[in-house]
Amino acid sequence: MKIAYLRYLQLIESLNTEPSSRMSEMDPLAKQLLDKILLRHTQDNPMTVSDAMALSFIASPATIQRKLDLLRESGLIEQVFKGKNRRTKYLVTTALSEQYFKDLSDAMAQAVAQPDEMSA
Repeated sequence: MKIAYLRYLQLIESLNTEPSSRMSEMDPLAKQLLDKILLRHTQDNPMTVSDAMALSFIASPATIQRKLDLLRESGLIEQVFKGKNRRTKYLVTTALSEQYFKDLSDAMAQAVAQPDEMSA
């Protein structure tokens, strides 16, 4: 039996390994950090760099800083200022990362929509 979750894993694997995908260079820690940034951004409560550095359950502050640099250099996040406060940098997703999350969502819908196959 081929279950929906297995189909989903296969679909996202193909998304992540496409030559044009910037996600192919992302490791699981960077993806986990991107997920956290997306959640906060979509809740209209963008994460600050300091908030990200405090995510000790993901990695050490030095590792998080490297992952933030990688995400920013890949065009998946931006650091922005709010209002007149130029000291606090907020982390927000970009159109590129939002397209990636849309692709993941489409893969999930596709995996669930396919009927399960029974093996002999």
